Amino acid sequence: MATLHPEVERLRVARDRLVRLRTKVETSPPAPDDLPRSREWVARETLAHIDEMLPYWLGEIERILAGPVEPVPFGRIPSDPIRLLTVDRDRSLPLPELYGRLDFHLERAVRRLLELDDRQCARRGSDKKRGDMTIKQIVDEMLADHIEDHCNQLAAALEKVAALEKSRPG
Repeated sequence: MATLHPEVERLRVARDRLVRLRTKVETSPPAPDDLPRSREWVARETLAHIDEMLPYWLGEIERILAGPVEPVPFGRIPSDPIRLLTVDRDRSLPLPELYGRLDFHLERAVRRLLELDDRQCARRGSDKKRGDMTIKQIVDEMLADHIEDHCNQLAAALEKVAALEKSRPG
């Protein structure tokens, strides 16, 4: 087992980084009234998306594992309405709820990923944009890389807020 141990460790490190940013997120402005479709996401929107994407990609992995014939169709596009509506809905949740969901979904994903063996990790799915990918590749790109990218996005958004606060007179 533990085929996906490096990827799981990356997920845990990313979660720890998100937890270390919590105090800055707490003092950041709330999500604006306008929807986050044509602008950069603020901190709470990024957290809402992470909370949404972890179970989504785990579900896609389960779809591939259960598929009778490979490659199994999987994935979505960034403009997927369920993705966007979930971020829209959850961006105003209290931070304890957003962070609680992060812990729950990440630990659920970690437990499941550590159960997968080499044969399961080699199963293939087919994404319209990315083409054929193994489960190991999906975990690496759509979970580990993805959450790391959003950690960077969150840190950058918080730095931008801090810079704006410093530049205000008085």
